[in-house]
Amino acid sequence: MRATEIKSCYIGPEISPEQFVPEHFFLFIVKGLIHGYDGNKKQTLNAGEYCLVIKNRLARYNKEKSNNEFEKVVVIFDQIFLKKFQEKHKTTATNFKTPKSFLQLEKSELIPTFIQSLMPYYNRSGKIDTSFAEIKREELLIILLRNQPELAGMFFDYGIPEKINMEAFMNKNFKFNVSIQRFAYMTGRSLSAFKRDFKQTFNDTPNHWLIQKRLHEAHFLIDKKNKKPSEIYLDLGFEDLSHFSYAFKKKFGKTPTELADRKTKTSR
Repeated sequence: MRATEIKSCYIGPEISPEQFVPEHFFLFIVKGLIHGYDGNKKQTLNAGEYCLVIKNRLARYNKEKSNNEFEKVVVIFDQIFLKKFQEKHKTTATNFKTPKSFLQLEKSELIPTFIQSLMPYYNRSGKIDTSFAEIKREELLIILLRNQPELAGMFFDYGIPEKINMEAFMNKNFKFNVSIQRFAYMTGRSLSAFKRDFKQTFNDTPNHWLIQKRLHEAHFLIDKKNKKPSEIYLDLGFEDLSHFSYAFKKKFGKTPTELADRKTKTSR
């Protein structure tokens, strides 16, 4: 199968489509580009570029076709695989910390060669047989660790998130559409402790606070930044436009479209 026929190839277990990253994964763009956002910084990967997406982080990414084509290769490094690899190769881990969700890797000539080496193993559905996939995952991890040995401190750290400042975290990440359970986990708390601390911090429930915070941000973007409702609702954590419009009208007395239309009329 030629590379041009492959749209998306995933090596490793399936990964959740939500905006929480449960496992590390390597992302290579074959054609087109991807725009990523981690709550702090936007990043774009073009064709031929690659990065690691770090687990236990929040991340949002959107693909963009080039000449009506988009192709990517994703290799998932789940904890079960990493523990087997570490035991087999006797790899030691040093301390490694990064605030980034999308970690750009040092360039290596072996990476494009590795991507090309996958092509003979694809079947008609664009997947690689499991036995070959495990070998190729191991090969890629060896390449990454030889190129950047310090990455061992990230791959082989199996700890859970530590307790952090809730107020700062929530004000930074309220736009991400993830469950309250995920927010609790990422702030180093049980669900009950998260709800208790949230009430003490914001004097509100998590669900109500998130909706109000997102609605106020939406009003600001439409009223002050002239954004269209259809452009912002997904980026603010709303799952569909109708729910966003209903909640917006209930809060402000008019739909986001009505506010946008009024802004257009007054600016003429």
